[in-house]
Amino acid sequence: MMIRTRVAIGVGVFCLLPGILASAQTRGDHRPPDPRSRGGGDCRDNAYNCIDTPNPLPAPDTVWLEEMTWMDVRDAMKGGKTTAIIPTGGIEPNGPWLALGKHNYVLRSNCDAIARKLGNALCAPIISLVPEGGIEPRTGHMLTAGTLTVREATFEAVLTDTVSSLKAHGFRNIILIGDSGGNQAGQKAVAEKLNARWKGNPVVAHIPEYYDYASVLQYLVEIGVRKPNVSDHIHDDPAISLNMFNTDPNTIRWEQRVKIGKATIDGVNIADKAKATEIAKKIVEFRATKTVEAIRKVIAHKGNTTTPQ
Repeated sequence: MMIRTRVAIGVGVFCLLPGILASAQTRGDHRPPDPRSRGGGDCRDNAYNCIDTPNPLPAPDTVWLEEMTWMDVRDAMKGGKTTAIIPTGGIEPNGPWLALGKHNYVLRSNCDAIARKLGNALCAPIISLVPEGGIEPRTGHMLTAGTLTVREATFEAVLTDTVSSLKAHGFRNIILIGDSGGNQAGQKAVAEKLNARWKGNPVVAHIPEYYDYASVLQYLVEIGVRKPNVSDHIHDDPAISLNMFNTDPNTIRWEQRVKIGKATIDGVNIADKAKATEIAKKIVEFRATKTVEAIRKVIAHKGNTTTPQ
């Protein structure tokens, strides 16, 4: 008779296998690990736990890693999607109209558009906790209720582990884009350190061209949407508001603002939903096009943004 043992950790019961944290609530045997096992289970117990089992479902229409099954990711990478984008956002105050997750909502539209335009890319989950100021004493955005922050060292550690995870799975290009100003230095430091350590295999690159709101505001002037030097003097502008609107109008309280006659920002009226939608899509396209150009250039240069290799 086989002797079965179980190890309790917290509220669950687990057995540890190399590369797999597998539940042992129903079986705690001592079989050696099966190298074919994937998906959190044992290949010997169910064919869907085997590395080479065909996906029983068609590929989903998404570029977001978190919305895919492990089989979806496996097959996407086999099909050539070997570029991973790590987007970083934030939780911070943005005037009276915008939700605290402003940057994260922007990235839902933009990373999606960038990955699809590249054609060979997937988006990692948005890293929403980023440096926003000090805690004791409170500084920066932390002076305002609702803001969440992390220390710079914590942020860089999370980035490093996320990049390393994607490298372990075989992604050939790992791209960092940040929608908040406080994210840029940490991303640059991590990308340069890891790209040098791994000698461009994979390419790890921070894309400063993504975070260029000045060019977006100038673009809105050029297409006749806004006038220069007009400002409501709040942490908001038409570029960011309409980018968020593209993801979800509720994130800028669009309907409520229309009802009380406050659907404007820096002199730009956004009350006409069809017109606002049209401009919002142009903003996403503008930012995606510019970022894709920069990504392709940095990949061609093996992560070096100044000197081709």
